[in-house]
Amino acid sequence: MNRFSAWDRSRPVAIWLFCVAALVFAMVVVGGITRLTGSGLSITEWKPIMGAVPPLNQADWDEAFALYREIPQYQQVNAGMTLGEFKGIFWWEWIHRQLGRLIGVAFAVPFLVFLALKMVPGRLVLRCVVLLGLGGLQGLIGWWMVSSGLSERVDVAPERLTVHLGLAFVIFVGLIWTGLEAWFGEDRTRSPAGWSRFAALVLGVVFIQSLLGGLVAGSRAGMVYTDWPLMNGMVIAPVNWGQGALAFLHDQALVQFNHRIMAYALLALTTVYAVQVIRAKLAQGAGASAWVVLALVWAQAVLGIATLMHAVPLSLGVLHQAGAAVVLGAATVNLWLVRRSQPRMFG
Repeated sequence: MNRFSAWDRSRPVAIWLFCVAALVFAMVVVGGITRLTGSGLSITEWKPIMGAVPPLNQADWDEAFALYREIPQYQQVNAGMTLGEFKGIFWWEWIHRQLGRLIGVAFAVPFLVFLALKMVPGRLVLRCVVLLGLGGLQGLIGWWMVSSGLSERVDVAPERLTVHLGLAFVIFVGLIWTGLEAWFGEDRTRSPAGWSRFAALVLGVVFIQSLLGGLVAGSRAGMVYTDWPLMNGMVIAPVNWGQGALAFLHDQALVQFNHRIMAYALLALTTVYAVQVIRAKLAQGAGASAWVVLALVWAQAVLGIATLMHAVPLSLGVLHQAGAAVVLGAATVNLWLVRRSQPRMFG
């Protein structure tokens, strides 16, 4: 007997949500390129509408470059940069912002059409409205992040970058989850709470580790202490505790150490989890998805070590950030499957 009701699912809506999730994934990748190429501060104004038009002539380029030369990043890091070099970083930031605009349109317009056609399952309408609101908030947070590097810093504040990245991941997870709900419909059967909590814990730790990675990226902590498993021959390099609690956000040694320790914890957690899931013989593909998560976590850990030991080259840095999104997506699917699985036993 089919446990799913056709009236509360919509395959076209699901495909739309998965496509938007793919765009968010692309946004994360381009965001990584923008950060690693030092492009994020090249556009010093926030124009949600008119900003979609790039410089069209020499006068426009001269004006954009003049604005960039007024900020500390140019004066302290890129002094003497040519207009041609400026264009190289400008285009990455422009593409990043254009992707944000594209995602907004790609979500809002089809959503309104699907609503008008009454194709969105009623229980998913509010979720989609929330996702739309989060998308708008992400634009504001993006400018809040950029503004932190326009007056007193030569880069953006690590905590603001992490909030920006974290919200992107929240939206990414929400799109995947809602897409699965739209594709398969509502299923009122639930696995015992213990399994759902275990899978949720895995997803939560993956998310926290992704945020810690954001702090590493924002503080450029991956550029220092590039040996492994020690840090400059020590378990943990000296920490500047004079910053107080801010050391957890800004101190390169502490930020990198926390990211390393959480990686070890995540490896242990996902290994135990995958073994337990197989022993319980969860249905609906939950067992296979648990092992996919485990394999991805291990691959991400190896990639992270390689990225660190090579001092974060562009290729590895981008792959590592993309890998975080892939692991997060896999952990999301795993939790969704576990919540619909019937285990033989726990333990």
